[in-house]
Amino acid sequence: METTTRLRPIRPEPRRRLRTAAVVACVVLGLGLVGGAAAGTWLTGDPAPALTGDAYATGRTLWHQVPVDTLFPRTLTGDGAGPGNSDRVWSRLGVAADTGCADALDPLLVRALDSVGCARLVRATYADATRSAVTTVGMVFTEADAAGMKAWAARFAEQKLGERQDLMPRPFAVPGTAAASFQDEQRASWTVHVLTETPVVVFAVTGFADGRAVADPQAAARAMEAGATGPAAQAGLGHEAEGVADRIERALRRTVADLVEKAE
Repeated sequence: METTTRLRPIRPEPRRRLRTAAVVACVVLGLGLVGGAAAGTWLTGDPAPALTGDAYATGRTLWHQVPVDTLFPRTLTGDGAGPGNSDRVWSRLGVAADTGCADALDPLLVRALDSVGCARLVRATYADATRSAVTTVGMVFTEADAAGMKAWAARFAEQKLGERQDLMPRPFAVPGTAAASFQDEQRASWTVHVLTETPVVVFAVTGFADGRAVADPQAAARAMEAGATGPAAQAGLGHEAEGVADRIERALRRTVADLVEKAE
């Protein structure tokens, strides 16, 4: 079962009604839709800003421009993304309402983002094929320009902010699913990607689906190291966090490139 918040869910309907709804949606939403838009829902009902040929302007408003199934595909495939280059498949459990950063991130991480600003944050939670691991992946759409994002990315790398436990993103628990008990105490591994070609920060945080607390979470990069020990490393949760974040980031890059090309 998948749960969404503040979204218009797609409910099973008679075939004729579905065809009619699809036609109406295409007419109303127009040519701005990409990748599965006719079957998707939207994070907001507000009108989207006009597209431009600028990757920063387009990226900043992407959560307005495309449907949920484009931002967060229902299924992610990770060929070779697991330990030992094993394959992974993740299924989406639910999508959170779009929100500000203060409502979804630890206060210290919010302060760390002050220099680039938080325009909007969107999140979804996935489960692996065995339903033993759950991962919340999110995107922070910032207010920074290219120089600001590059400066913040450099600081993030130099100060190794991505390895600090007090800067871990928070999970999004989805009632009635494998992620129903996914709270702060269950965080086991995480990763944060600061993009510089568009104003977005992609993050993922992973935990055990059985709700067990983790006393010493590990950053994904550390948990993926050869010979790494600890619950996150031994269960491959660093690979889970990195794999899900990577697939969402790839989809984001493709979508921004497609929209910029269409606007030129």
